[in-house]
Amino acid sequence: MSTNRFKQKLKAALAGFVALPMALSMGSIANAETTIPTLGQLKLEIPGRKADDSVMTAEEFNTGREIFFQRCAGCHGVLRKGATGKALTTDLTRKKGYKYLSDFITYGSPAGMPNWGTSGELSKEEIDVMARYLLIEPPQPPEFGMAEMRKTWKVIVPVDKRPTKKMNDLDIDNLFSVTLRDSGEVALIDGKSKKIVTIVKTGYAVHISRISASGRYLFVIGRDARVNMIDLWMKVPSNVAEIKIGAEARSIETSKYKGWEDKFAIAGAYWPPQFVIMDGATLEPKKIVSTRGMTVDTQEYHPEPRVAAIVASHYRPEFIVNVKETGQILLVDYTDIKNLKVTSIEAERFLHDGGFDSTKRYFLTAANARGKIVVVDTKKNVLSAIVTTGGDTPHPGRGANLKHPVHGPVWATSHLGDETVALIGTDPVGHPDKAWKVVQTLEALGGGSLFVKSHPKSDHLYVDATLNPDAETSASVAVFKVSELNVEEPEYITLPIGKWANITGGGQPRVVQGEFNTAGDEIWFSVWNAKDKQSALVVIDDKTLKLKAVIKDKRLITPTGKFNVFNTRSDVY
Repeated sequence: MSTNRFKQKLKAALAGFVALPMALSMGSIANAETTIPTLGQLKLEIPGRKADDSVMTAEEFNTGREIFFQRCAGCHGVLRKGATGKALTTDLTRKKGYKYLSDFITYGSPAGMPNWGTSGELSKEEIDVMARYLLIEPPQPPEFGMAEMRKTWKVIVPVDKRPTKKMNDLDIDNLFSVTLRDSGEVALIDGKSKKIVTIVKTGYAVHISRISASGRYLFVIGRDARVNMIDLWMKVPSNVAEIKIGAEARSIETSKYKGWEDKFAIAGAYWPPQFVIMDGATLEPKKIVSTRGMTVDTQEYHPEPRVAAIVASHYRPEFIVNVKETGQILLVDYTDIKNLKVTSIEAERFLHDGGFDSTKRYFLTAANARGKIVVVDTKKNVLSAIVTTGGDTPHPGRGANLKHPVHGPVWATSHLGDETVALIGTDPVGHPDKAWKVVQTLEALGGGSLFVKSHPKSDHLYVDATLNPDAETSASVAVFKVSELNVEEPEYITLPIGKWANITGGGQPRVVQGEFNTAGDEIWFSVWNAKDKQSALVVIDDKTLKLKAVIKDKRLITPTGKFNVFNTRSDVY
């Protein structure tokens, strides 16, 4: 096929491409200039292919782009410049070559790269496409401004048509919002009965669920940047508003400061790199702010500074916004969004997830590709510390707050790249010599950990190993007894969560993200399998560490994150 003819076919294929299932929602990606070179032009070899062959066809290009969005963009970036994951720019991928890329996708690594092939989540044909896709320049998605945003905004149930009082008998505080990753839904599950209350259609791969300060509204955001607002007072909780804020996103939060409860919501996008402040009752977009700018270290312009974690301050009417690639933490004052005041704190590059200490004054967040935790004092609005964890790629989620028997209040993070768990002192008044230092390092199951979890009423710290390539390890959880951390090398108990789930039908079930119930006496884990395989939720008695319940339902498709309403609203972790 001639180069010109191929380009014509590629353009036609892209123009007719309505939307990815999860979706960049863009026939407009046809506007992106993407040239597919031949192997000879790249001076590369691929078994069974000739030098004058194009690296891939238009159809394969679309397949590669879809898989990259689903599985890879979150860590490596839309433009593949890297952050949590390594950079995958073509100067690097072409040097590594086809076979290296194919093997790495197939087998993964203990440093947190999933074994997409040996786990069965990608076929040999898909891995072949992905290895070739990484050899060509990535397409740049279109921008997404106010006009595009407003076209997607829907108020499904107007405010004056919503209930004026709770219309169901649910214990909303003990309700769990469970992400059903690959079906584009969340399951609302009653914490007491362990029964699914309802399944709500959302965006693809909901990253987080957040609760309004009043506890009435549940906000979720998919990786496709679709935001859904769910009214928990309705007889059957359901969507009352939705909006799409870009092509890819991760974060959503609502205003919590006294006098501003439920007033605003904020969502942050990975692409385009921006955040939007919305009306808290309708999701009407009010203010879009770009996060493109200069990096904190080299002062170089970055085209893709993605918005990672967003939390709401308990001390000021502000949102705290992590800008990943530039390393800026933005304190966004929402008292006057027309004349928006933003305080920028120079922190550390590659900011990701984080959470508050037990007093809710200090925000601790991972600069994971730099191996550090950044600490911000949200009362004084200053940078308190940058802590080197000593581990490879800290990935705390919201982290875990513990009362250490020797070091007092500490906050914990595990690591993607190794088995370590770092405990950082968080009490500058009562334990000033311990504050903002790694006071103890634990060793858990191995690399690939995504989340740690504890609770003020629990004497346990739970550490998953979700992305570990070893099937037995990824299906297990390490549990440390907090009151016994006063020894140099504390031992842990291994809970075979995947085995207890008794999954049938194959796959490589991975255990991910523990979440406590409101009472703090049981912890739930997702047993996450491929979308065509059986998955489950496993509930553990926190006091005895014994199996309490297994929740199975054909509607539980790829369950991942779980968010208890009370704990999420109150920042209890």
